[in-house]
Amino acid sequence: MTRTIWRRPLTTTLATTALVAATVLPVATTATAATEPLGDAAARHGKTVGFALDPGRLSESGYRAVADREFSLVVGENAMKWDATEPARGSFSWGAADRVASYAAAQGADLYGHTLVWHQQLPGWVQGLTGTELRTAMTDHVRAVAGHFAGDVEAWDVVNEAFEDDGSRRQSVFQQRLGDGYIEDALRAARAADPDADLCLNDYSTDGINAKSTAIYDLVADFKARGVPIDCVGFQAHLIVGQVPSTLTQDLRRFADLGVDVRITELDIRMNTPADAQKLAQQASDYAKVFQACLDVDRCTGVTLWGITDRYSWIPGVFPGQGAALVWDDAYAPKPAYAAIAEVLGARDDGPGGDEQAPSAPTGLRVTGTTTSSISLAWNASTDDVGVAGYRVFRDGTQVAEVAATSFTDTGLTAGTAHVYAVRAVDAAGNLSATSGTVTGETEEGGGEPTGTCTVAYTASSWNTGFTGSIRITNDSTTALHGWTLRFAFPDGQTVQQGWSAQYAQQGSTVTVTPAPWNTTLGAGASVDIGFNGAHSGINTEPTSFTLDGAACEVA
Repeated sequence: MTRTIWRRPLTTTLATTALVAATVLPVATTATAATEPLGDAAARHGKTVGFALDPGRLSESGYRAVADREFSLVVGENAMKWDATEPARGSFSWGAADRVASYAAAQGADLYGHTLVWHQQLPGWVQGLTGTELRTAMTDHVRAVAGHFAGDVEAWDVVNEAFEDDGSRRQSVFQQRLGDGYIEDALRAARAADPDADLCLNDYSTDGINAKSTAIYDLVADFKARGVPIDCVGFQAHLIVGQVPSTLTQDLRRFADLGVDVRITELDIRMNTPADAQKLAQQASDYAKVFQACLDVDRCTGVTLWGITDRYSWIPGVFPGQGAALVWDDAYAPKPAYAAIAEVLGARDDGPGGDEQAPSAPTGLRVTGTTTSSISLAWNASTDDVGVAGYRVFRDGTQVAEVAATSFTDTGLTAGTAHVYAVRAVDAAGNLSATSGTVTGETEEGGGEPTGTCTVAYTASSWNTGFTGSIRITNDSTTALHGWTLRFAFPDGQTVQQGWSAQYAQQGSTVTVTPAPWNTTLGAGASVDIGFNGAHSGINTEPTSFTLDGAACEVA
């Protein structure tokens, strides 16, 4: 397809702000980036710089400020995967995926599709299919999703992670039941659905010349020889500090010589935590090496970072004791890697400037109403030299919301409990005000829990000090639930690190789960499958008690 390179003029200043995760509310801090945005700098080389977007984070001003400023390509971190787009066979949910597409369009950024066929994050109904039925379901899914975004997506990761490290085929449900031909079938279905999108294979640990990358190289060569539609190959590049493969550039170039584009698709570079100056300096050098490798290969379309901030990186949940893998830290401050990337791209120095003045602190914070599960707040508006963008609301020292209005209702609370609230204003540049005064609100006393209206099935697959938790929630009542809330407690201090198909919040041992944009309604008799990656300290006893909207559930 004809590739569009960076169509949006960007502003040239960015204020990044420390977010609050402690029980003491800090004073406002800012840090201003004075270099040209990375997307603008890369465009002069004919490349794009992308990031993996969680659309649910766009309401967070620090996240939004970096996202809006720096990138020329957007990929959905989870929103376009199978469990998000087709949770039930033939029933498609486009909410989160459309939000990703709309954001990319509003930014004038390229939209990259991830992913159509992958053995992970499959809804349960797919796992039960066999033979012809599974092939039909797969090609129907590819056609529906690629067709829905036809004309908008620049390229698709059609098949993700199809190979093992030794170069053999991964024994996924697709490989076991459909055989080698499923990759070709998926590519042909995608081409039929969107003839203009580039079609890619994507995998990890292929960033140097090794058995795995060679197996994919041989497959691409075969596909090109036989006319199977294949336009590009993605190299995930989930790397470790100090271990950028010496053959990275050579590897990219040999694929490009086959007549396909190449891209670094999921770059992060992790380290043993805590980070220190030496590790961050090495990480900066490693990021520079990866970007330089792409610049050195004409058919490398660009580099995508797998997220913005260490605050939400997937790494600690899967690799305990490791993290600090991204370019912005937990507080959205650019790390040394940012300057190293900017230097490689030849980013221009735009000099100081921009809005560095914080808004005034909100005043008059007050409780305006309570129920057994909610507390409503209001406050007086702040002022700012440019304009107030919103307000961050803190419950017991932790941010729970960011709103544009001067009021907020905190829901999903436990009856008969008191909470301390505070509010800070934020402007469009990310400058935070000082903290308002605090106010204490208390939910009304409840009348006991109803029972027997829900069933929860919980399973966990553990390794070392990590695990993947899977939860099936069934609404056994005769009434649909809208905006449901599931709660449970871990018995052994486990923590949720990263989740999918729902939103997860944890305070102490208690986990609160609320729906994703596409599964807010749980019909009578209906079920929803959700999951997460977690960490444990060696003992991983499963929770034995769950409530759904305050009602105790049976545990299957």
